[in-house]
Amino acid sequence: MIEQYKKLLAVLAGTSLFTLFVVMLVTTICRYFFNISILWGEELSKYSMIYGVMFATSLCYLEGLHIKFAVLDTIKSAKFQKTLEVVVDLCVLASSVILTWSAYLFVSKRGGIESPGIGVNMYYFQSALIVGGVCLFIAATLRLISHVKVPRSEREPTLTQSDV
Repeated sequence: MIEQYKKLLAVLAGTSLFTLFVVMLVTTICRYFFNISILWGEELSKYSMIYGVMFATSLCYLEGLHIKFAVLDTIKSAKFQKTLEVVVDLCVLASSVILTWSAYLFVSKRGGIESPGIGVNMYYFQSALIVGGVCLFIAATLRLISHVKVPRSEREPTLTQSDV
């Protein structure tokens, strides 16, 4: 399940960055070769980048590429490392709930403002914060579930019919 979610986040982040690239390329070509200024180009690039960052943040967290205290990783105790991972996942889960809720409040109050360059409601672009919070919540939940699951090789042996 985690691998499919990683692939989805990678595709969404890649699509956002590809959109950023295409819009900036078209804007640059129009500006320097045709002397035409595309007003919505810069604005759409910014919003595309924000969505890409939101997806990539969750992906980096799932891959273990997030910022962390390396000093705590040097402690060799497996029990300590497992506890540390669970505590970090719970902190990320709580942070994602706070991010999602505060983003929802922000969008509900200011989402009706019209974008100056594109001319649509800012709700569509400000919702990137809500989407990022939900993606991070799902990622933290999946990691917590993976900590709870015990690999089959570590389980206690069960009785079979031939044992009875």
